[in-house]
Amino acid sequence: MKVELGRIASARSGDKGEGSNVGVLARSDLAYAFLKEVLSVERVRAHFAGINRGPVTRYEADNLRALNFILSDSLGGGGSASLRTDAQGKAHGLALLRMVLEVPEEVVQSVAENSVGSG
Repeated sequence: MKVELGRIASARSGDKGEGSNVGVLARSDLAYAFLKEVLSVERVRAHFAGINRGPVTRYEADNLRALNFILSDSLGGGGSASLRTDAQGKAHGLALLRMVLEVPEEVVQSVAENSVGSG
C-alpha cells in the first residue's frame, strides 16, 4: 500500500554547518528493517534534489531503530549566512516524512500494533 513515510516513522532535523541532518526513527522493528532496505541515500538525495547540492550520507543506529541522513549542502551557507526560509533545516524532517513509499501491509500493521493506546 502507498503511504507517507510519516505513517511508519518519525523524524527530527536540524543544521550542521552548511548542511542539515535528518534522523528517521522507525515506529516498529519491522518498519526499521523495511526502512533499512528502501530508504537509501539515492532515494533521499532525489527527494531533496531541489535544495541539496552536495552528497548525502546515511548512518544506521540499530539500537534506536534509526537512520540518520546528512545533507551536506542543503542550507545555502548555514544558519547565520543563509537567506533561505528554513536556514536551520528544521523542516527537513517533515519534508522527508511526506515521501510516499510502497509499504507492505504487515509493516503498517506492525506500527499500529506497536502504537501507544492501540487496541
